[in-house]
Amino acid sequence: MFGTQDILLLGVIVVVLFGATKLPQLGSGVGQAIRNFKKGMSESDETDVTPKKDSTKKVTSETEE
Repeated sequence: MFGTQDILLLGVIVVVLFGATKLPQLGSGVGQAIRNFKKGMSESDETDVTPKKDSTKKVTSETEE
């Protein structure tokens, strides 16, 4: 799929684009995003944000006066 030369070239391009000092911050941000995604997938839905329909309320538009 990818050879050694391809991976090295990709690494050089990433260092040139982002700089050597930004790479640890970029890696940390990606790692934190992956952890949060996995945590969100494994947790049960604690909060139901679905609006509940209230049959006693009458819906009126703002244009009616």
